[in-house]
Amino acid sequence: MSYQPVIGLEIHLQIKTRSKMFCSSPNSPDGDEPNTHICEVCTGQPGSLPVVNKEALDRAILMGLSLNCEIAHSTKFDRKNYFYPDLPKGYQISQFDRPICGSGAVEIQTPAGPRTIRITRAHLEEDAGKLIHPAGAQYSLVDLNRAGVPLLEIVTEPDFQTPGEAKQFLQGLRAIARYLGVSDADMEKGHLRCDANISMRPAGAAELPNYKVEVKNMNSFRSVEAALAYEIKRQTEALEAGRTLARETRGWSDAKQATLSQRSKEGSDDYRYFPEPDLPILHIDSAHIEELRKQLPELPQQKLARFRSEFGLPAGIGWQIVESREMAEYFEATVSELKEWFSVQKIASSEAIKESIQEAARWCAGLFTELLNRNGVGPKKTKIKPENFAELLTLISKGEISKTAAKQVLTQMFETGDDPSNIIEEQGLKQVSDTGELATIVEKVMADNPKVVEDVRAGKQQAIGFLVGKVMAASKGKANPQVVNQLLLAKLK
Repeated sequence: MSYQPVIGLEIHLQIKTRSKMFCSSPNSPDGDEPNTHICEVCTGQPGSLPVVNKEALDRAILMGLSLNCEIAHSTKFDRKNYFYPDLPKGYQISQFDRPICGSGAVEIQTPAGPRTIRITRAHLEEDAGKLIHPAGAQYSLVDLNRAGVPLLEIVTEPDFQTPGEAKQFLQGLRAIARYLGVSDADMEKGHLRCDANISMRPAGAAELPNYKVEVKNMNSFRSVEAALAYEIKRQTEALEAGRTLARETRGWSDAKQATLSQRSKEGSDDYRYFPEPDLPILHIDSAHIEELRKQLPELPQQKLARFRSEFGLPAGIGWQIVESREMAEYFEATVSELKEWFSVQKIASSEAIKESIQEAARWCAGLFTELLNRNGVGPKKTKIKPENFAELLTLISKGEISKTAAKQVLTQMFETGDDPSNIIEEQGLKQVSDTGELATIVEKVMADNPKVVEDVRAGKQQAIGFLVGKVMAASKGKANPQVVNQLLLAKLK
């Protein structure tokens, strides 16, 4: 019997606000001295009272709107009771039966075409603190800087059919959160955390399995994909051997590349939810929701669809561009400048413009991104102005500089911010397209390689690449390859 996976995700997104969810302590859990951003409320001191953070509420609604969720006009908070050393109150303020965001849906692209992933709910809650385990010590330390930081827990329906789909959804969610400025959504820093529920059912069956395994401790997109792939293999082998799978929680070990059993999985009854007595029911009017809706930018998938339609970008390169809002805006600014350069140069061909825009995308997703990552900066901090990037692309399009030399020029532009034309002039990188000058080199290369010339004339057309390479070497890489090819073909006839 063959089996297919049933996968759902529970995603915790740390909301970026000035203060914590229910108090005025700074929302700054990363890189600061432990236990310095705390107060009576987030450490659970007797008699302290929580107050809802409106900024966190609005950002949760923005995130819900971007996921096409129904926004509640009436919502409340509840106490979720459980004990853990870094949970100072002994309970967590969360939402149970009346979440801020209800059902929604997001479309993802799969090899088989677009599919809809349903969102069950997205609710607000406070984060726990952080346990620190010193190497070799027989004790653990507690840092409460993170305790009380606002979290949005996004729960999906079990609609994912492959680990790759789950990874893709998470990457899309991160992009949305960053576009909105709702969260930095860095998995390695814990801003975005994911638990996956996975089970296996017979292929083609409609009913959900009678067990569910929760997988935790996945701190990267790669580990989410690897953990789910491991569970698919483990559970399939167990079912094929006739074993019964338990409802349990397992942790992913990057070192062992395996999931390890941690405990039996809790149900909602185990948490003894009840309404938070210190917080009132919140009423959100339609006008406020619509005001927030107007703040939504063009989201990554919408931008990708437009870029593919307007510029003919392939999906892969297109996503590399739109995944970062900064990069998408930089790319569009470069395209705008590119059109200006083409206008000034009187290059009116729509095909030439389209090809140059696609070339801009390849450079942005390639060497430009590599330079940004290597130097730890974003497109807004680069010294390369979109106007100068567009000028370089125009020079490539006109054949005035080779792509090989252009890489050298772009790298220097990144370091100095200088105009490409100045760099090309100073370093003598201008491409040679003069047929008279190149004809002399071509004739010498043919004379020095008579056997290769014979092979080409005998029908071995691939051998012409050898001759082109020799001409390029003789010209120190400055020869225009198109002109070289034309001259060679003419002389070989």
